[in-house]
Amino acid sequence: MQDTTSIRARSAARRMLAPLALAQFICSYAGSNMNVMINDMSEDLGTSVQGIQVAITLFLLVMAALMIPASKLTDRFGRKRMFIAGLAVYGVGALTSAIAPNLGVLIIGNSILEGVGTAMLIPPVYILTTLHFHDIRERARAFGLISALGGVGAAAGPLIGGIITSVIDWRAAFVFQALVIVVILILARNVVDPVAADPTRSFDLGGAVLSAIGLIALVLGILALDNVLWLAIALLVGGAAVLAWFIFRSARLERAGREPLVSPTLFRNRASNTGLLTQVLQWMLLMGVSFTVAAYLQVARGYNAIETGIIFTAATLGLLVSSLAAGRLVRRFAQRTLVIVGFLLTSAGIAALIWIVEALPGAWAFAPGLLGIGLGLGLGLTPSVNIVQSAFPEQRQGEISGVSRAFSNLGSSLGTAVAGTILVAGLVEASRSYALAIGVLGVLGLVGALLGLRLPKAETERAGSSAN
Repeated sequence: MQDTTSIRARSAARRMLAPLALAQFICSYAGSNMNVMINDMSEDLGTSVQGIQVAITLFLLVMAALMIPASKLTDRFGRKRMFIAGLAVYGVGALTSAIAPNLGVLIIGNSILEGVGTAMLIPPVYILTTLHFHDIRERARAFGLISALGGVGAAAGPLIGGIITSVIDWRAAFVFQALVIVVILILARNVVDPVAADPTRSFDLGGAVLSAIGLIALVLGILALDNVLWLAIALLVGGAAVLAWFIFRSARLERAGREPLVSPTLFRNRASNTGLLTQVLQWMLLMGVSFTVAAYLQVARGYNAIETGIIFTAATLGLLVSSLAAGRLVRRFAQRTLVIVGFLLTSAGIAALIWIVEALPGAWAFAPGLLGIGLGLGLGLTPSVNIVQSAFPEQRQGEISGVSRAFSNLGSSLGTAVAGTILVAGLVEASRSYALAIGVLGVLGLVGALLGLRLPKAETERAGSSAN
């Protein structure tokens, strides 16, 4: 009887993965597909390229400001309820963007509503996965599927967006997002929240404001790196100072017996801290390589959006294969090993993007390097997420999920900013800027491999066993 109940529970958990993984796909897709629609959107809306870039930047800022507070609110309102509400807000935002007559309405739909929706729905994806899959290997397989669709969404976003824009219209790309949201809402009937909501749970409003200000300043500073260096430094220093005050205030609240937005004890776990840093580097590499190669292909090689997206298919394939294989690989290898090998494979792929691309003129010269990068990132991202989420018991999943997603978003912003700064800084002649930007990312891959050596060798079978 117990075996039958266990089998039914595992089957229900697996059915629940479809809407959760699709949610991660569409949010990752939305973060990259607009890059190939900027010219069409600016002409149609009567604005400039800079105007569309402002909308994209505001989307990142809204996510950065709300990811941690929204994650904490899942304890108060329930994980499934926040997931459904986030999907609804996101869907309204996508439809608003699709019918936008001007830049202002686009900002309301894409930057604000889709940003708020993303911040609401993404933390429950990781919390619910952690709560439903207790065995570390089953959890790795689940996170492998989520990471695979997230990586595919980010890597294939320019291709899908480029095809829809070229064949139909840029507005249809937002309609596509809304249709996917409808599918997820239908599938979300299978989502079950195993932990009851606690409406009496306190919420640290002051901490939410401080964390939002600090994270917004950090993201703005990162994005300003390739424009105004002094402003970028001021924002980064200011953001770090605000976050330091946020941590100090949180510790003081905790000593007074009150519940802060994020407990400072969350950062006393070595495995989680190291895992968070590896996530930052992984998303830096993914978005940095994507930006650098896409810019080089379109500016230096003259490829259009669809051709550029097709070339990135090699990275998409690599991410899909290695992420889906993560569950089986965890049964044979330690997660620490997979993270280290993933970074090394990514650095090898980056090296190939320099040497093979310089030696061969054709588009196929990019395939080996992009495939290696996709395989490496897919191999390491799943265990990194699993290590972080599994380091804490279920009552702390709301905190760690928001922090984890905030770190990933910072990594994405930092990767694009660093690569973009090197490309436009004029440190070397224009023909060598690509190699320099890619080379710096390759060094970061090696740093990630060294960082992986700090991860614990022992695996934990139950969430939270290492945290307490």
